[in-house]
Amino acid sequence: QVQLIESGGGLVQAGGSLNLSCAASGLTFSRYAMGWFRQAPGKQRELVATIATGARTNYADSVKARFTISRDNAKNTVWLLMNSLKPEDTAIYYCRAMGSRGYGYWGQGTQVTVSS
Repeated sequence: QVQLIESGGGLVQAGGSLNLSCAASGLTFSRYAMGWFRQAPGKQRELVATIATGARTNYADSVKARFTISRDNAKNTVWLLMNSLKPEDTAIYYCRAMGSRGYGYWGQGTQVTVSS
């Protein structure tokens, strides 16, 4: 029913850019704050960026000034534009529709690999 489908990941050299997309269906998209999370091997899943229903944004310190999160409610889509990529950004990136009290929905993830 509810689907969050990420795309746009891949292999890129350090300093390059990628634009991740998350297409949502089966939910009232405009009612949800959206977020991007990532998980690297051996590490816990961490928050990368969020965008509220009113389009206010927040970023992890490690990606500030390099990543930009955006959304278009008419298209039920949220993006993560990643510039100046570093090998430390290598992870599986997950889209999340964020409900209250920790409730929400996860996408399946898309792999981002940054080579040195």
